[in-house]
Amino acid sequence: MKKNLRYVAIAFVIFYLLSSPRDAAGFVNNAFTQLGRAGDQVSSFVSSLDLSP
Repeated sequence: MKKNLRYVAIAFVIFYLLSSPRDAAGFVNNAFTQLGRAGDQVSSFVSSLDLSP
């Protein structure tokens, strides 16, 4: 069942990319932007930790 669900999900992604490439590009761009922001926030958090004894 999980294997079939995986194939259906992959087929849906391929269909989405082929049927609406502009929207798909916007989605991917937004996802990478959000990942970059999350990385910046984690970096800021770690930098603000005072690890001195």
